[in-house]
Amino acid sequence: MEESHASSFSSPRAYLRALADTPARLARRAVSVSTSYDEMSAFRARSGSDMNKTLGWLDLLGFGLGGMVGAGVFVTTGRASRLYAGPSVVISYAIAGLCALLSAFCYTEFAVDMPVAGGAFSYLRVTFGEFAAFLSGANLVMDYVMSNAAVARGFTAYLGTAIGVPAAKWRFTVAALPNGFNEIDVVAVVVVLAVTLIICYSTRESSVVNMVLTALHIIFILFVIVIGFCKGDWNNFTTPADPTTHQSGFFPYGIAGVFNGASMVYLSYIGYDAVSTMAEEVRNPVKDIPIGVSGSVLIVTLLYCLMAASMSKLLPYDMIDPEAPFSAAFRGKWEARVIGAGASLGILTSLLVAMLGQARYMCVIGRSSVVPVWFARVHPKTSTPVNSSAFLGILTAAISLFTDMNVLLNLVSIGTLFVFYMVANAVIFRRYVVLGRTKPWPTISFLCSFSLTAIFFSVIWQIAPQGRAKALMLFVTAIIAASIVQIFHCMVKQARKPEFWGVPLMPWMPSVSIFLNVFLLGSLDRPSYVRFGYFSGFAVLVYVLYSVHASFDAQGNGSFTQKNDEIHIESAQESNDPGLKV
Repeated sequence: MEESHASSFSSPRAYLRALADTPARLARRAVSVSTSYDEMSAFRARSGSDMNKTLGWLDLLGFGLGGMVGAGVFVTTGRASRLYAGPSVVISYAIAGLCALLSAFCYTEFAVDMPVAGGAFSYLRVTFGEFAAFLSGANLVMDYVMSNAAVARGFTAYLGTAIGVPAAKWRFTVAALPNGFNEIDVVAVVVVLAVTLIICYSTRESSVVNMVLTALHIIFILFVIVIGFCKGDWNNFTTPADPTTHQSGFFPYGIAGVFNGASMVYLSYIGYDAVSTMAEEVRNPVKDIPIGVSGSVLIVTLLYCLMAASMSKLLPYDMIDPEAPFSAAFRGKWEARVIGAGASLGILTSLLVAMLGQARYMCVIGRSSVVPVWFARVHPKTSTPVNSSAFLGILTAAISLFTDMNVLLNLVSIGTLFVFYMVANAVIFRRYVVLGRTKPWPTISFLCSFSLTAIFFSVIWQIAPQGRAKALMLFVTAIIAASIVQIFHCMVKQARKPEFWGVPLMPWMPSVSIFLNVFLLGSLDRPSYVRFGYFSGFAVLVYVLYSVHASFDAQGNGSFTQKNDEIHIESAQESNDPGLKV
């Protein structure tokens, strides 16, 4: 027994012994789950100091708006309208908003029941175990870092537009470096480091800064909406500039174009998940989290639909610039500089919220010991995860210094969608399965069969030629998917009911979220999957060579209070323990 308590990294010989014992350790730790109680007490204690509970629903609403309404909407609207949906891009945004709202419901149920800073990482660890949580968390943190670096470089371009100075004059080229990595952007580095200092100093002050910048950004967005509706023509909703080469009507690309457009614009909604990482710092999670998370998604959906409508009224869809729709519409006019200023503010708010989120993810991953516990430390004076914030901030700044934005954007999105898919599965699993009291296989079988049906639907949508045969196959597949949900709903009873807030219409809403996330994953290109495969493979390697051994050591030293077979039984008793109530 003493050997199991010794560190696996105390000497090369100890590490070699640990590697030889890897299969047994994987069997013990990879599927080991924690409990809500552990997440909110024992693991939280590993950070030393606590994060202050200073946030209310208005702060969360501001973080949600700031995180989602970035500069991306100024680009994705044009691409989706010109290439996929035409004027019906308005409906594309509504569909994408519904998908985001369903995912937000899943996050909200977990965040209310378990208000910790770990977000999806903690939610997956209490349902599917340590390995699934680590793999998802690693991809999520990587997506955050890459997207934040890209966003920071985008700030330089939009700031240049706002003040009339081209971005090329803000950057300098190093000929010795390869293309895509040779444009040095010092402004991006300064912005990232400034935001890092703010989030290290105080979450409350970060919220104040975010609220001010978000309010100004929304004023700019409302300006764009008003200008579009005032200067536009209603005929542009149905009549292209060149009817001889482009289809007329509100649905020029058909219903398929609407859904393809929704796949593209959905990425504009990513950011609400970062709000769930603030749960540990919320004064009243039961009331504030549902309002903050779901409310921000609803408001953003309304803003996006109005922006899409104003753009469609301003220009015929075949005249929209897919790269810079709003700026191009006002090119050479003072409105273009206003749009550049508004986009710059949106970049700052989305960067601030995303960097708050990535630091809290890393902090809780550190609490689990799968990465060094140094990342889990919360500073006693600032009550913020300073180590995680500083490390990821410096890493983001270093990447943004030399890596081109297009290179970075090709690495982003699939990991986030994968985590959304996993959380939707997790909320169903947690509702229907309490090991030691219910059998897991009916729920596991349902989740697997439903996901396979969704994958089949997505494959048909992507590769089958247009025609009645495709429509029939899609209809039959959708009926099969709905039947699977209904059979599961009738045959399997819920084992756990949330005490304060739960996803309504269980299991239908999270099932629709699973289906839509699989559909959106199916719309991504091949390089996205190659990137996901490479990075996931690297994460698995890190887990096998380091994380599982560090986790095993922490369990042997008493940092984890339950063994794998005991945790499930305790989780079945949590709802009866008044000390666990939020």
